[in-house]
Amino acid sequence: MVDSVASSFKGIALFTPGGDCVYCIDEQKRAHWHIDLCAALQTHLELPEPPYFLLPCFTATVDRWVNPTTQTPVTVAEAYPRALRFQPLLNALFSLGSLQWQPNYTNAEECSVALIESYQSTFPQLWECHELVMRVEQAIAAPRPPISGIETPLALIDPLPETYAFKLFVSSTDAAITEKMLRFLYTTLESTLPDAYTLQVIDVTTHPAEAEAAHITATPTLIQVSPEPVRRVVGSVLSQEQMMQLLAG
Repeated sequence: MVDSVASSFKGIALFTPGGDCVYCIDEQKRAHWHIDLCAALQTHLELPEPPYFLLPCFTATVDRWVNPTTQTPVTVAEAYPRALRFQPLLNALFSLGSLQWQPNYTNAEECSVALIESYQSTFPQLWECHELVMRVEQAIAAPRPPISGIETPLALIDPLPETYAFKLFVSSTDAAITEKMLRFLYTTLESTLPDAYTLQVIDVTTHPAEAEAAHITATPTLIQVSPEPVRRVVGSVLSQEQMMQLLAG
């Protein structure tokens, strides 16, 4: 459990059908966690692969910041219907008192009972209760280049010369599309690039200034920041050919 939480933070919790929970608290509001939370479940429950199908149906997200005008804390907490029943646990994990979480009814088709239940034979551990409540501090899967998330941008280490650096501008209202893009980009970049790379994912709804500075008119938009020249692709990049064209220039 959490003793105290900063006045400004991003929190994400991922539940299983059996009631286990992995969560993170990012006081810098920078890191991506959805993929890491799935990796944590894979490792601790010995799953054959990360259970991405739980996203976003079993997630809850809280964002707290201080209003610069009134200097009072503002908290926005949303949970998908399958996670709403865990409100007391969520409030304890994120030190929110008796906050009432708001339901998120988007992606209803992907969260259908029939679709979720179709994974039970492959991931039976997820339907069992292991009394797991675990805070994830960092990625625990096999070492991989850092990937930031759909909520807030990742603080990038200054890249070495000729290191590939990408920015992916997304909208939090299209979480399913974003996760699909992240999985595709990770697989493709891992198999294509010989060296390390950085991938920064920026939510245009919470960081409009960055989106405006980058002249983003639609999401998702992928920008290759380095090496120069800067290149971009607007729309879902879901083919190896498109990625090769982007990397080739």
